[in-house]
Amino acid sequence: MTTVAPSRVHALIVGIEQYEAGASWALPGPARDAVRFWRLLRDAGVPHSQLRLHLSPLAPYDPGVQYAAADRATLRRVLVRELSVADGDLLWVWWGGHGVLDRTGRLRLFCADASNADKVGIDLDSALARFAGDAVRGLSDQTWIVDACETFEEDLALQEALPADALPVGRPNHAHRQTVLRAAGRGRGAVNDPVRATGLFSDLLLGLLAERAEALPLPPDPEALFAAVQARIATLREEGRTLQHPEIRLQSPDRTEVLPPAGPPAVARPLSALLRAVEALLAYPLTADPTERQTVVAVLNPRVTANLARHNRARTDVVNILGGLARRHPEALWDLFDAVVAVDGDPARKDELKVALVELEAAYVRSHGRE
Repeated sequence: MTTVAPSRVHALIVGIEQYEAGASWALPGPARDAVRFWRLLRDAGVPHSQLRLHLSPLAPYDPGVQYAAADRATLRRVLVRELSVADGDLLWVWWGGHGVLDRTGRLRLFCADASNADKVGIDLDSALARFAGDAVRGLSDQTWIVDACETFEEDLALQEALPADALPVGRPNHAHRQTVLRAAGRGRGAVNDPVRATGLFSDLLLGLLAERAEALPLPPDPEALFAAVQARIATLREEGRTLQHPEIRLQSPDRTEVLPPAGPPAVARPLSALLRAVEALLAYPLTADPTERQTVVAVLNPRVTANLARHNRARTDVVNILGGLARRHPEALWDLFDAVVAVDGDPARKDELKVALVELEAAYVRSHGRE
């Protein structure tokens, strides 16, 4: 595809920050990121009626930004009954919010009406299969961008398995080309910055798309775009700001491929300062229990902890705690140290944690200075 008229473009743009599950699921950023993407396509000339914006924001938006609900019934109707019969050549799908890999390895994207008792969502894999088959006659070129965690359902310790929610799928007809960019990578979390209210991956990608705005609504060359994404994410991993590994899948009549990470193969190297500190803190049995983790975090100054991203999974929570403190309040690492050793005074674990925190504080001060 070398050119496309904006009138032949459709988009589904989803940003979910607030869920029926309550405050513990609140996720500042996806709605803001979705509106930024909506504006990019609007400014590129895509008709307003073909930009389907669905939000569940934590705070009201400018009345000039009109959006629809982001509950499962609404989004399912859009995917199955509206977009499937849309007259057009190019489809953009942008989704930001919570997600999880179910027990069969399929990515579930939770909708705004997901609750603790009924975690409803959209099965991304079934949506991709539907839009790659004869159930969708048009929209032969598609770009799907998903900024959501891909942690395993088993790690969430859910009392009940996720409900089945696959979309109806037709027969494959090899008439569609799909580019799918996923932020996290299998088994990993997608980092969100609650202070700036944006997803790390979304913010990075929106910046890259803005740099290429003159070419929109035509999507950039996917392999070149992915190389740029991978390079920037790799830098953030080196800084200890994320552990995610974005993925891109290309599917067309003559090609189905998941591209490997850009750049040379990874080589063995010593543990990073963040990883060493994470392992040292996870060595304490107390970190396996969310109540005990909260006990030590509660000792810190509320000014320090107010903007810490938290997670119910122990490893992800520890990464967020250590990374957040080191980046914004490195001196508070030692308040955390005191709280941990006050609960568990094991000398070997104490010595390793002390050395690891010295390295972590030094690494962040060198990279970022004191904010």
